[in-house]
Amino acid sequence: MEQKRFSVLLVYREFMPHLLMIFAQVGYAIVNFICEASFNHGMSPYVYVTYRHVVAGVVLLPFAYFLERKVRPKLTFALFVEIFVLSLLGVSLVLNLYFASLKYTSPTFVVAMVNTVSSLTFIIAVAFRYEVVDLRNPRGIAKVLGTLISLAGVMTMTLYKGPIIKSLWHPLIHIQGKKAAINESWLKGSLLTVTCCVIWSIWYIMQAATLKRYPAQLSLTTWMCFLGAAQSAVFTVVAEHNSSAWTIGLNIDLWSTIYGGIVVAGLLMYIQLWCTEKKGPVFVTMFNPLCTIFVAILAYFVFGEKLPMGSIIGGIVVILGLYLLLWGKQGDGEVDIKTKSKSQCSSEDPECRI
Repeated sequence: MEQKRFSVLLVYREFMPHLLMIFAQVGYAIVNFICEASFNHGMSPYVYVTYRHVVAGVVLLPFAYFLERKVRPKLTFALFVEIFVLSLLGVSLVLNLYFASLKYTSPTFVVAMVNTVSSLTFIIAVAFRYEVVDLRNPRGIAKVLGTLISLAGVMTMTLYKGPIIKSLWHPLIHIQGKKAAINESWLKGSLLTVTCCVIWSIWYIMQAATLKRYPAQLSLTTWMCFLGAAQSAVFTVVAEHNSSAWTIGLNIDLWSTIYGGIVVAGLLMYIQLWCTEKKGPVFVTMFNPLCTIFVAILAYFVFGEKLPMGSIIGGIVVILGLYLLLWGKQGDGEVDIKTKSKSQCSSEDPECRI
């Protein structure tokens, strides 16, 4: 009985990061539509990024201060500079580029393109030896094939439209439509998205390195929120010349800021940092394709958008690649568990003798 309970607890601890990352992708999918509605309403993406991280920082500060007093390392100048750069890449640059591209394109397109972050992060992680690939091992081959298959699914969703499947009923929630995007705006949005993906991949790798020197996820998240908000405020002053853009009322602009601050920039970023420390940056990024699936489902069933057949086919391919990559990564977890078990076992314990 005791052994069975221990096995259940072990499985729970092993798959907790998986469940949390799925929850995170649902939260990220929802924020795309909330932000699209807010931007169509007239809110500046730059002001949104600034306000949302101020909200997140204020909410997280007391939790970070009291819960991590004993585990939080001393903040040296070199470490502060590293966190400043991390905030610049992961908050100021990435999010301003992301939401600017969302303004010029659509949630489905942007989220589909962001899935390339998984492949880019895997390649960078292998190059800097954060990720080990043994092509003589079936799990090592699975990592490579899973990455390529997921990327193929994303490209299918992006490049192949196919027949359009119309919604079966009127939209449950109506988002005010944006003006028809001209080719120049769509091209601008595409370039912004590609740049965002490259910077995002670098941020994931740097994040894993910083966590080794500053293993306090709540405190690191809080620092990134405040520093990112300050950096984004400076960027907004330069890019947004209309002073009235800083004013928001009791409408979708306020609710999108609250949701983005508390849920996305606060809770989901903390979950992401926790999972990065436990499983590594590649594990976190390979769940990004699920966000594409959730966005497609919400777009079709809730918001009444037309769904191309290419999105359905690409989504299935993405899931197959994700499962293959997960299976390859699961081998890393098995090796890690065996190593820890051997190191913690007593030589006098008969269960430890092999």
